[in-house]
Amino acid sequence: MAGETGMFLVCWALRTWLPGWLQLLLRPRGATLRERFGSVCRWSISANKSFTFWLYQKYMTTSGQTTAFAATEKAYGASTAVAAIFLVFFATLAFKQAADHTSSAFIVDPWGFPLGRDFLNSWMAGRAMFSGGPAAWFDADVYMAVLRKVTGLDGLEPMYWSYPPHLVLLVWPFGQLGYLPSYVFWCVAGLALYVWAAVAGGVDRRYWLFLAISPAIIVNVLLGQNGFLTAALLIGGLINLDRRPVFAGILLGVLTVKPQLGLLLPVLLLLGGHWRVIASAVATTVLLVVATAVWFGPDIWMEYWQKVGPQQHELINTAGIKGWPIVASAFVNARLVGLSDHVAWMIQGTASAGAFGAVVWTFWRKRDPVLSHALFVVAIFVFSPWIMNYDMVVFGWIVALLRQRDDQTLLDHCLALALWMLPLAMIPLGVGHIPGALMILPLFAVRLLWRLAHEASERAPPAEPAAIRGRGIPPPEQAGRAS
Repeated sequence: MAGETGMFLVCWALRTWLPGWLQLLLRPRGATLRERFGSVCRWSISANKSFTFWLYQKYMTTSGQTTAFAATEKAYGASTAVAAIFLVFFATLAFKQAADHTSSAFIVDPWGFPLGRDFLNSWMAGRAMFSGGPAAWFDADVYMAVLRKVTGLDGLEPMYWSYPPHLVLLVWPFGQLGYLPSYVFWCVAGLALYVWAAVAGGVDRRYWLFLAISPAIIVNVLLGQNGFLTAALLIGGLINLDRRPVFAGILLGVLTVKPQLGLLLPVLLLLGGHWRVIASAVATTVLLVVATAVWFGPDIWMEYWQKVGPQQHELINTAGIKGWPIVASAFVNARLVGLSDHVAWMIQGTASAGAFGAVVWTFWRKRDPVLSHALFVVAIFVFSPWIMNYDMVVFGWIVALLRQRDDQTLLDHCLALALWMLPLAMIPLGVGHIPGALMILPLFAVRLLWRLAHEASERAPPAEPAAIRGRGIPPPEQAGRAS
């Protein structure tokens, strides 16, 4: 199935998108960017009907399978097909509309941002490597003036620099390319890295398409975010804790470019006694911090803490309906439904305490590794007060791992699919002031805790009667073997 699916997608890409993109990227003399971009739309629209029909035939029918297996696979297959159709639809719609709103230097999306909106920050970070660093951009007004000058878009909506300065050391090659080829390479390379990490983390190769077109992938591609990279780093760190502790520590040290994803990692590492991982992660982090200070000057870190920290705290409260629907935290979800700032922080505090306690209980001793990792990943999103839907790429990994298990009930499959679809579903839900993340994440975590507790009780050996122990009489099974 995977081979046939892959062959179709390759042929479909060659038939629809590739010719237009080659024309767009190469841009022969005499052709404007708008004309080349329009070719992408014409090529892609021409095959959408056949692609949609193939997806229906491939994933909505389940002949020759057992009833129970067919029912769950049909649900996962239908979700995969719907996600693929959404990806094609939104990409084609955005590209078609953008063709009419294109400047001479940048392709502009229907909302007035350069295509791959947030990738503009990563691209600018790469350009800062050899031009003095990003310290001046920690001031929002200065940064916006630079962005409007670089893009030529005087009406560009406000954007903010939010990353730790050592991000520049990791993404600088992307700043050496033009914006469009750099964005395409960012998405393709990031997606490949994530799928490779997930397969290395135990996902069957049959499910690569399920990983590659999940709703979180759609969000990351459209927003140009770094969820591919952070998911690969987190997966690589978790699966190598015991096998390659030094390598795991390096990956988790690099993950500090998104510190909100690592807030609970010290708990997991300390409880598991992963001292070599801790030493490696600390050394990697220190090396990145020192290298950044040496390259750009030590003041860059003081500037970051003094300007970016308060700016991010302000954004939590002022993002409003434009920004809150993509935020997964309990605090923002509580604000979304109209609760006051004080009450929302109380809810966040309760959620964070619950997530912390769940991680402590789970990793206090060895338990089922798949369920434990799934609980930890979900707890990250419950614990942090500022975490986004585009950070949920890693959900595809844990849902695919759970999908492969034989002990999944109908409830488990339903919750897993709800988690898988959450990154995209929470946007319309949030616009309607419905806190989707606040409902699904805790419910999924509670179910995982129940399964972990139930699994532990089933594995526990039966207690011996006190009378037998006191008389030195062996248990029945041992007595049988002795005779």
